[in-house]
Amino acid sequence: MASTDSILAGKYPAKAHARKVAEYLRHNGQNTQDGVIYLEAQKTRMIEDNDEPVPFRQRRPFFYLSGCQLPDSYLAYDIKTDELTLFIPGIDPDSVIWSGLPLSPEEALQIYDVDKVSTTDKVNSALASIASSSGNKATIFAIPEQVSEDISFKPFSETNFSILKKAIEDSRVVKDEYEIALLRKANDISAKAHIAAIKAAGSAQNEREIEGAFIATCIANGCREQSYHPIVASGTSSATLHYQKNDENLIDPVTGTKKTNILLDAGGEYRTYCADITRTFPLSGKFTPESRQIYDIVLDMQNKSFEQLKEGVQWEDVHSVAHRTAIKGLLKLGILRGSEDELFDKRVSVAFFPHGLGHYLGMDTHDTGGNANYNDTDTMFRYLRVRGRLPAGSVITVEPGVYFCRFIIEPFLKSAELSKYIDADVLDRYWAVGGVRIEDNVVITRDGYENLTTAPKTAAEMESLSS
Repeated sequence: MASTDSILAGKYPAKAHARKVAEYLRHNGQNTQDGVIYLEAQKTRMIEDNDEPVPFRQRRPFFYLSGCQLPDSYLAYDIKTDELTLFIPGIDPDSVIWSGLPLSPEEALQIYDVDKVSTTDKVNSALASIASSSGNKATIFAIPEQVSEDISFKPFSETNFSILKKAIEDSRVVKDEYEIALLRKANDISAKAHIAAIKAAGSAQNEREIEGAFIATCIANGCREQSYHPIVASGTSSATLHYQKNDENLIDPVTGTKKTNILLDAGGEYRTYCADITRTFPLSGKFTPESRQIYDIVLDMQNKSFEQLKEGVQWEDVHSVAHRTAIKGLLKLGILRGSEDELFDKRVSVAFFPHGLGHYLGMDTHDTGGNANYNDTDTMFRYLRVRGRLPAGSVITVEPGVYFCRFIIEPFLKSAELSKYIDADVLDRYWAVGGVRIEDNVVITRDGYENLTTAPKTAAEMESLSS
């Protein structure tokens, strides 16, 4: 098996992705005999009332078919001739003064997996030439609101704005070897950053110091961008699923002692591909008895979920296994009471595990193709970001959690029907735990899965690193 670095030494497989999207179009009834796929990169945009550009984030559809991070670029794929052409900005003398010479077409051809590279002033003439070669009977496929005003599709007999976005999004679900290598690299760097952040927590006084340690390690190892804003939630803030403040002191103002735990949900972005990892660890260097009990339940939820994974598994079934494992654990602690089946059927565990088990991962943290149904009336499945069967080659997060959030749990305690399933007196001992979540990134294989996440996660490892 080739190493990650040796795989990444090659070119990003843009041409293979273009063919994959074209095949999707054909399979979905589109006439691609004389078809052209057209995409534009993200534009350079300026900050309002300022002469600095907005931080750049490449459009994912464009990157998927180009591997190019340059702004203000264009792409055309002639399906009939199997020719992929990249158009990049030419020389702007005023810009060169400040930023140096731009990438030349000759240099770009060596870097990117394309057949031709030209400059952006040649886009319209190139499109007209492609259309002319088909007797002006060609269809051009593009994404609505991602076509510049000065681009002309008039030479084409038909413009299709309805399918290309979905074609690319669905094609992105199954990753190739190169994409998995990018995700593995992002995970390896993020694992180093998680270790650095956990170690930094020992002397930190504020959540932002832990966030700083994480981001610094990512940048130093090649992940200049973050997949998303890190979640650094101390104490009971860890019960907030997407906590974003990251500026609370780590000393409890009431007790004058360190808060119980930190939930760190963070991942670096490597060449547009994302890691998404969560670890929960004790600030004191040792879990409290209640925290350890909940940690063990969540780790068991993840391990039981892993056992279900393989090509074709129904994701809703895996999610259900996680809930049943949570129910067993919370029954054992006395927080819940009743039969396992009744608690599952009444959806009582949703009070403690309100979110979906995971989501697809790739160029976006919440990657495309999941077919979520947020209108589902079933509270157990409403927030699942992925529905249906998992194909081999898809990459998904497995992130169970147990949370003690008063806003979510108290309606259950006040319900005449549901309050009997929760022992409020036992529950009182666990509010301080806040929330525990453990999240890894895995590739689905024919017979199982491969875990890309190497960050430590056993309770003993968490205590060792944070002490």
